[in-house]
Amino acid sequence: MKQASKIYVAGHRGMVGSAIVRRLQSAGYNNIVTRTSAELDLRNQQAVADFFAAELPEYVFLAAAKVGGILANNKYKAEFLYDNLMIQNNVIHQAYVNGVKKLMFLGSSCIYPKLAPQPLKEEYLLTGALEPTNEPYAIAKIAGIKMCDAYRFQYGCNFISVMPTNLYGPNDNYDLHTSHVLPALIRKFHEAKQTNAAEVTVWGSGKPLREFLHADDLADACFFLMQHYNEEGFVNIGVGEDISIENLALLIKKVVGYEGNIVWDNTKPDGTPRKLMDVSKLKGLGWQAKTSLEDGIKAVYHQKFIVEQIA
Repeated sequence: MKQASKIYVAGHRGMVGSAIVRRLQSAGYNNIVTRTSAELDLRNQQAVADFFAAELPEYVFLAAAKVGGILANNKYKAEFLYDNLMIQNNVIHQAYVNGVKKLMFLGSSCIYPKLAPQPLKEEYLLTGALEPTNEPYAIAKIAGIKMCDAYRFQYGCNFISVMPTNLYGPNDNYDLHTSHVLPALIRKFHEAKQTNAAEVTVWGSGKPLREFLHADDLADACFFLMQHYNEEGFVNIGVGEDISIENLALLIKKVVGYEGNIVWDNTKPDGTPRKLMDVSKLKGLGWQAKTSLEDGIKAVYHQKFIVEQIA
């Protein structure tokens, strides 16, 4: 990518897309094209075709998606499948039709089988059954990977895919009904501290293990791979180490300064027992994460709840 290249970041107001925009701008890339979902419905085939024909971007970061945690994935199965398929089908196809030089498709670690060996290597894709709580989302993302590979095979498109682990960072979703575990826990502990609540209830047993990557690290990895990776398949993006939900809760409790008790609600689902990315492929290409989990949590907590003072 040249600094004058026209770059379309789909999903620029989300946590991932906004981090990619910040990373591009910090490197002097200012010819960035964006559209809000109100301005361009990526599920609308004709609207996406018209947009690409008018703008003719040279590079595309496809970070737009319908996302959420266990609760949202379970409740809105049809929307998670339909919306994500439509978004990625339209953008990937129009990137081909309009001669985009390179596209990056961003997926999720939930593409892997529920009981795949740990850590998760790229070759474990499609070797077993998916986690039922997020199967529709996972199927959509798997379709996106295969679509990029198919367009590479049939049309010679330089379309690549990356699969990030669990993310957190600026512009995260803190809605307790639709958010992922880390931002939900930050909000729960913050509100408990504000109200002097005696205890905080956390879903599940606390035993599942999860890996967490700061969105700015992800954006840096995407920026790196957009310039150095041009192959079929996909690349895992993660930190290469995980933490139990129990220890995550204790860490967030410490960062927030909450002094009450944690109660575990074992009637709620745990989800996949473990999801640790094998990042040896990414490290072999020359990149690794820089932000420690505690430093990252401190930064997002201060920004969201101290500076912005969320209601």
